[in-house]
Amino acid sequence: MKSILVFVLLLSFGLSSGQSKNVAEPNVILQPIHKKYINKIIFLDKVIAPDQIKESDFLKTMVFQEDKDLDIRVFMDNSLVNYLHQIDPSLSSDELLKKGNYQFNFYVDEKLIYTENLNTGAGLPEDKKKKTTLRIPLLSSKNEDSWGKYMWMRFYLGNGGIDALEEGNHLLKIEIKPYLKTSSLKVGNTIAAGEIQLKVPHKSISEQQIAIQKIQPDSGWKVSDEKFDQEKIRLLNTKIAENRFRDITSIVIIKNEKLLLEEYFSQSGRDSLQDTRSVGKSFASALMGIAIKDGYIKNENLILKEFYDLKPFKNYSSHKDSITIKSLLTMSSGFDGNDMDEESPGNEENMYPTENWVKFILDLPTTENKPGKSWSYFTAGVVLTGDILDKKVPKGLQNYAGKKLFQPLGITNYKWQFTPQHRPSLAGGLRMRTLDFAKFGQLYKNNGMWNGQNIIDKNWVKKSFTNYFTDNPDFEGYGYLFWRKVYKVGNQNFEAYQSSGNGGNKIIIFTEIPVVIVITAKAYNRPYAHLQADKIVEEYLLPAVHNK
Repeated sequence: MKSILVFVLLLSFGLSSGQSKNVAEPNVILQPIHKKYINKIIFLDKVIAPDQIKESDFLKTMVFQEDKDLDIRVFMDNSLVNYLHQIDPSLSSDELLKKGNYQFNFYVDEKLIYTENLNTGAGLPEDKKKKTTLRIPLLSSKNEDSWGKYMWMRFYLGNGGIDALEEGNHLLKIEIKPYLKTSSLKVGNTIAAGEIQLKVPHKSISEQQIAIQKIQPDSGWKVSDEKFDQEKIRLLNTKIAENRFRDITSIVIIKNEKLLLEEYFSQSGRDSLQDTRSVGKSFASALMGIAIKDGYIKNENLILKEFYDLKPFKNYSSHKDSITIKSLLTMSSGFDGNDMDEESPGNEENMYPTENWVKFILDLPTTENKPGKSWSYFTAGVVLTGDILDKKVPKGLQNYAGKKLFQPLGITNYKWQFTPQHRPSLAGGLRMRTLDFAKFGQLYKNNGMWNGQNIIDKNWVKKSFTNYFTDNPDFEGYGYLFWRKVYKVGNQNFEAYQSSGNGGNKIIIFTEIPVVIVITAKAYNRPYAHLQADKIVEEYLLPAVHNK
């Protein structure tokens, strides 16, 4: 009887322990330093081969300088996929890696500043099945590219790290856990943790860098005499001078149709033509509205087969015939194109090397999504709106834009980017002065009126400033090539529609208050670019200029 009971207990134990067995064979831990520092993160100020690391290389403290090296080495007792398996034993190793990765937690002086659930695509699947040690470069004097660098940027420049690590001594702690996102987010136990004492040196700045810049004559605007919180702007200028906000080139604020604030940074000036990238997409919307008002295009509900014989192009389907101008303006055409997905056939990076961008677009397959139903960021679709306009307006798009939009606004100094066929590219890259971008924003704030002239129909402005994707939880909304954004200051919400471009470039038109803000920047492809622009608006500009 006893032997039967022992057998049952052993069987039971074997079954229960078997549920948490590894699903992949991790690398054998051989190095003494690894064995001694299991579940630890160590900090290094240089790149050292794994078998060369000595305890004397470990950093306990360092003077924090961004142009120096800061590496972390993570010593684990298992591989990532096996940690994920402990969270959900029912999933295969491939399923686990599609739904999970490492979670990084950054603490400064014992306060949690930032948590990042690393994108599931970061890191090689084979490494995540086998590796028990990681080298992650956070800062690199040689600008070494890695997901660690961009994660550090998101922590440091986009999510409060730089403010927490102000001048003085601070304790930085990093903690790593596995996470799994299925129907809900599940986080496992700590894999590894480590800390380092950082001494942040003083940054020397001058009064000239902090001072509010005086608006010079001949701006083309009436200058406002309204009061604003000058201390807020001085504090913002301090942060820009200290490089806490980076690559900002200009900030302009229009209030009640008058120029309230005009400031330039990074060797930029009033006459600089700012490269605002996808801010130019909103000009495509404006020009389409003007062409419809003038009768050159009947309305935005016209379908592609009104403009193109689509049958000779690749991947023809009747679905492609029924794509509307409106669906191109709202980035919901149903073309198989998504700039956020590197694998997408219609990703803009696949278009640029081709000899004919319009052919590239019309050759694309379509998805099962009906036009207007499913949003995805699709630059190529905006190029197509430009080609339609170029076909229909007199003397082509470049001439029409100059005559119908730029001349009435008094904009004379600007540069287009062009397609391979030398047509203006409405994908972005339209360069002009910051004060002229502000005119475009104020035009929409005025419901299409400028100096008594009706340039854009007010109903088109209303359609452009309508959110067509109220059920999309991933973002705050999208109109006719304008983003909807709600800025929060204390317990107040400020709705805006805005043009937005790579680098942190913005033309922000508030719907309920008489304010237009333009921010230009050149933080191109930096993960903090839009985060810092939002912070500048919410923490400095709006509190400074909006009278409660």
